[in-house]
Amino acid sequence: MEPVVLATEEEEANTPKKLDAGALFVLKSKGSWLHCGYHLTTSIVAPALLSLPYALSLLGWFPGVICLTVSAMVTFYSYNLLSLVLEHHAHLGQRQLRFRDMARDILGPRWGRYFVGPIQFGLCYGAVIACILLGGQSLKYIFLLSSSRPETMKLYQFVIIFGVLMLVLAQIPSFHSLRHINLVSLVLCVAYSACATAGSIYIGNSMNAPKKDYSLNGSKQNSVFGSFNAISIIATTYGNGIIPEIQATIAPPVKGKMFKGLCVCYTVVLSTFFSVSISGYWAFGNQAKGTVLLNFLVDEKPLLPTWVLLMTNVFTFLQVSAVSVVYLQPTNEVLERKFVNAKIDQFSVRNVVPRLVYRSLSVVIATTVAAMFPFFGDINALIGAFGCIPLDFILPMVLYNVVFKPSKYSLLFWGNTIIASIFSALGVLGAISSIRQIILDANTYSLFANV
Repeated sequence: MEPVVLATEEEEANTPKKLDAGALFVLKSKGSWLHCGYHLTTSIVAPALLSLPYALSLLGWFPGVICLTVSAMVTFYSYNLLSLVLEHHAHLGQRQLRFRDMARDILGPRWGRYFVGPIQFGLCYGAVIACILLGGQSLKYIFLLSSSRPETMKLYQFVIIFGVLMLVLAQIPSFHSLRHINLVSLVLCVAYSACATAGSIYIGNSMNAPKKDYSLNGSKQNSVFGSFNAISIIATTYGNGIIPEIQATIAPPVKGKMFKGLCVCYTVVLSTFFSVSISGYWAFGNQAKGTVLLNFLVDEKPLLPTWVLLMTNVFTFLQVSAVSVVYLQPTNEVLERKFVNAKIDQFSVRNVVPRLVYRSLSVVIATTVAAMFPFFGDINALIGAFGCIPLDFILPMVLYNVVFKPSKYSLLFWGNTIIASIFSALGVLGAISSIRQIILDANTYSLFANV
């Protein structure tokens, strides 16, 4: 009789685990580094970047550009740290496909279940609601520009129309299946960013150019809170929250592929974020509105040719639909894991029916919330402070230090610790500022408002 050999704890940790339906069907590992770049670009370079001139108006020239630059450097660095941690575990034979898996394996089960999992789900589902609202607003804007009777339809009706489109797109089976859509999305985000930049420069140099005033509006107290709100906006714009899920789409071996994808992504990030924010703030100063496209109209009269505004909004509408589908993937993965059987074919009736029902239900709920609460932008700023900053600016530093254990006397250890500490404080202050803004705006809120 052969002796029984007990596996050590290290060997057990390095034994690959059987994939559940969420990982097997939604997070298929078949993509290249270029596909990864498309996914990263769509998840970061979204229509939210059109709010960057407004963020600069709350900070001023020098602090605003510094915040944009520092956020770009820190997020590129932190996303690379996350990638290195994921590659390390993949090399050990224990590939982690989800953010909550990382937290569970590195920090402990409670961190994954009660902290990272809920924060990521709230962030991603909040992003879906915000995208549906933005898609409805873009449709309404297109309708206003092209219709002779613009008062005949309300915002919530456009939100519902966009929600119907999302019902169809939500059925796309896996993250990897979005690679071609996200390539088109990359082209679209460059296109509407170019339109917004060119429009700002044109208006800034025209006879109808608004008076340029770069001073901070309001009292000193409002300026302080406004600056923290601006930091939350910038952090949310650079935020991602789904780096592990995107890296999970890469076919093994994964080493070095995420870095190439990030280089593709940040080439687009730098060219779009800085051009839109600087040109928009230069043209409109402290009169920059929540999205720079609103500055292209004065008293409902366009400052640009109507066809330019229509084209820009069509590009925005199409791209925001791709962003919505990307941020639906963590929700789809959770639903797939709970209601789909991994032991049978992905497209069997047993799996297709619950997939269709529960994905559709998640879109219906998100569309209903977007239609009922069209002021969701204020709430989304709060979600950004509670979600983007912890997941993108703090946890990557902590996870890297825990996994690789750099010397406590090294620059790397203290650099990561300082970044995590600073952004922890900024996250708290940003959350307070966002809550204050919600309270100030509360008297303007109404259900199904036509804003």
